[in-house]
Amino acid sequence: MGKYFGTDGFRGRANETLTAEQAFCVGRCLAAAVRRGGARPRIVIGKDTRLSSYMFEYALAAGITASGADAYLLHVTTTPSVAHCVRTEAFSCGVMISASHNPYADNGIKIFSASGEKADEALLAPIEAALAGGSLPPPARGAGIGRTVDFVAGRNRYLAYLLGIPACSFRGFRVGLDCANGSAWALGKAVFGALGADVFLTGAQPDGRNINRGCGSTHPQALQRLVREQKLDVGFAFDGDADRCLCVDERGRLVDGDGILYLCARFSRERGLFRSGVVCTQMSNRGLRLSLRGLGIETYESGVGDRFVWEEMGKRDCYLGGEPSGHVVFRKFATTGDGILTAVKVMETLAECKCPLSVLMRGAIRFPQRVRSVAVRDKEAVMRDDRLQAALFQAEKVLGKEGRLLVRPSGTENRIRLLTESRSRRDCAEAMRVIERAVRVCSGEADVCAGS
Repeated sequence: MGKYFGTDGFRGRANETLTAEQAFCVGRCLAAAVRRGGARPRIVIGKDTRLSSYMFEYALAAGITASGADAYLLHVTTTPSVAHCVRTEAFSCGVMISASHNPYADNGIKIFSASGEKADEALLAPIEAALAGGSLPPPARGAGIGRTVDFVAGRNRYLAYLLGIPACSFRGFRVGLDCANGSAWALGKAVFGALGADVFLTGAQPDGRNINRGCGSTHPQALQRLVREQKLDVGFAFDGDADRCLCVDERGRLVDGDGILYLCARFSRERGLFRSGVVCTQMSNRGLRLSLRGLGIETYESGVGDRFVWEEMGKRDCYLGGEPSGHVVFRKFATTGDGILTAVKVMETLAECKCPLSVLMRGAIRFPQRVRSVAVRDKEAVMRDDRLQAALFQAEKVLGKEGRLLVRPSGTENRIRLLTESRSRRDCAEAMRVIERAVRVCSGEADVCAGS
């Protein structure tokens, strides 16, 4: 990872740690980096519903055109739709403006290569150098200056692609969608409505400031209430840029990314469509591995982030992979996590099996697990602190041989991600208490931990 671009792009607080000037610089360098001979590069740009996304869209487009490339604007759309357009419409690369599940005041810039995959270090290196104070490439002049093109047609073709994936109608199903007041607010309803479902929406009134606020995959309680109150068959919660999806069964119970992997692997195998293993991550529940092993399905582990899941899927020739957070990758259909596609594949399973989701999830094993994300001042300093190492030793003793813990710095935020897992809920909670207290003390929040 570079100084600016982490595991999921360049992310920061709008006009504070990520500025319009930096976005312009990214556009200038990106256009120069993808130029091939004398051909004019074509770069497609999408954005989510954040207030600042419009500012960054025009700053990027200005930088791209100033370096002699054409900028194609998808407007408000999902991250996976940008990846899809890049690889199916022969673009030089793609850019998504989003901070995913973060609050509206944050934003980010994600870059996709010409193959629709997350950009590699070679593509990002000249951008990192310029952001760090290096010189910009020479600007285009005269007829060499690029143009901006309205490309809403690309979003419509992506919609048509999704509609062509399921082999059955969703007619008769009552489906709830929580669109997180983000990218999925229009596309989600269009897809499920066209496939015949009766659609009930929440989190579908974006105003630029309410993205992810009390809704979406990070706050699924609103969707759970909607499913129970309206007696729906199933619900799907997306995040701000709709590359994640979590499910809610007909009883209002949450099914996370691990559950989705189990469901899709199990029923693809039973239909004779699944002949490979499943890629999961360090964050995946050990119960998922045991559940799939009981079905004769091998599991492989990657680093955290759908970029690393995708890379491991390629190495292992796997069809399916994902994370508990709801990033699920179907390698036949997409190069990145796609929340709407994931919801469509789950619905396809429900329609073909003619069983409620709660019934289809029987057999899935899940160990008690606690997950926390703690904001800190300096994540690297916290990770090096001897007090944290001592706490980890203590937590491991609490969890015993059958438990596990994971502590890692976030790749996109100044946070420490924590996970504890055990057969005992009490041990799981106690180990988390020990580690979380240590992280806060190491970050200078001793007053928060005193007496807790």
